[in-house]
Amino acid sequence: MIAIIDYGAGNLRSVVNAISRLGYQAKVTSVFHEMLAAQAVILPGVGAAADTIASLKTLGLVSPIQRCIAEGRPFLGVCVGLQILFTGTEEGGWHECLGVIHGTVRRLPPGLKIPHIGWNQVRQRIYHPIFDGIPDEANFYFVHSYYVEPNDKTIVAGETEYSVSICSVIVKGNLIATQFHPEKSGELGLKIYDNFIKIALDDKIRRGQHN
Repeated sequence: MIAIIDYGAGNLRSVVNAISRLGYQAKVTSVFHEMLAAQAVILPGVGAAADTIASLKTLGLVSPIQRCIAEGRPFLGVCVGLQILFTGTEEGGWHECLGVIHGTVRRLPPGLKIPHIGWNQVRQRIYHPIFDGIPDEANFYFVHSYYVEPNDKTIVAGETEYSVSICSVIVKGNLIATQFHPEKSGELGLKIYDNFIKIALDDKIRRGQHN
């Protein structure tokens, strides 16, 4: 079973549909023990990072999410679900986030069309099973006004050019996250979800023995 964290985000159904289309059982939940029972956990996201953190705090989900990641459960963050993993966000002033990854969420530079909406290429910086069957510089669908800037550049697995180079995929042990929306990215987006679930189910891959 794949747990999809419910904190009131508006795109849960599209993520559930994507997972179900791949033939896996998806459960939308805000219950910690159901996350722990899951083979993998997905944190989708739309809207503002500060609002998302506020919702997670209200539901008592901050510590459970941090624990799921710390204990090695396969975890996928999507869009705002990527951003809130960081130390903090500059959106609407400074707001602390989950602090799982050291770094800052910053607004896209002035002069660009904001929000960044539409298809854009993802350049693969490393080999990782999350990219299996996906061509380098394939297009995925983005909707965001802020981007992540990790302190540790080695966790940047994918980059996207939007006048500036932005981090669009991170990989850190059991943790994978994307700035784009796989559930809005057609067949290659489904492939991202499929690869993530296969990583979660394959113990050898999950332990990083894929080279």
